[in-house]
Amino acid sequence: MPKNRLKQLLDLPELVVAPGVYDAITARLVQQAGFPAVYMTGAGVSASLGYPDYGLLTMSEMVERAAVIANAVSIPLVSDADTGYGNELNVTRTVREFESRGVAAIHIEDQVSPKRCGHLEGKELVSRGAFVAKIRAAVAARRDPDFVIIARSDARAVNGLDDAIERVNAALDAGADLAFVESPVSREEVEAIPQRVRGACLLNIVQGGKTPEYDLREVRRMGYRMAIVPGALLVPAIVAGDAALAELMATRVVAPPPVGLDVRQLFRRFGADEWDAIREQFE
Repeated sequence: MPKNRLKQLLDLPELVVAPGVYDAITARLVQQAGFPAVYMTGAGVSASLGYPDYGLLTMSEMVERAAVIANAVSIPLVSDADTGYGNELNVTRTVREFESRGVAAIHIEDQVSPKRCGHLEGKELVSRGAFVAKIRAAVAARRDPDFVIIARSDARAVNGLDDAIERVNAALDAGADLAFVESPVSREEVEAIPQRVRGACLLNIVQGGKTPEYDLREVRRMGYRMAIVPGALLVPAIVAGDAALAELMATRVVAPPPVGLDVRQLFRRFGADEWDAIREQFE
């Protein structure tokens, strides 16, 4: 199962890079590009449903999209699980629902609900004790010990870096597998996090966000074990879509597809050969 491989990947020397995806198309692109994992971005899923990343989606909406993505790829899926969608009871159900869909890992954060994108202003936090209680509940709820629990703190933007590090360290002590300090704002902070956190760390690289952007090779040298890039496909898709539509509006000419991407080749990217083979078995 894909979810059983993520902990093994985290134990290898290479940085685990998981580009952001929000549907089966983007997930297939990431796998076909050769990345070891995919990351289901809450911002991307929200945008795909017509909403900003303001915590407007429900647990069920996120879980069902994760199920679609997990079914579309054979590499581990790491998913945004926002605040866990409530208290410890809600977190327990959240873990069980994501795990049952074949998801490899989720991250749970310490914002109040409804949360906001980690790179926006105006975030509010639950207490450290409430956050740790959620992480304890998440750890207790998982049935597969290889299901990865990621503890995310947004405290840097509210109370400062020290509080964020204290929160993720407490979460690691409570059984979390990976620490995610959101929105460090300088190179010094990004470098300090793996040195001060008592466990494996994840770095979130958001184009146009608060955190400086880095060469991924440098991220690994800093000591991080995983990097997620939520906008890796969402941002280029919007830019390319705008350009294609502007050209169509201006020229009224439908451009031919790129070489090697006619209708048949397009469908092969999404399993046409496999389905053709099944049909041939019964002809």
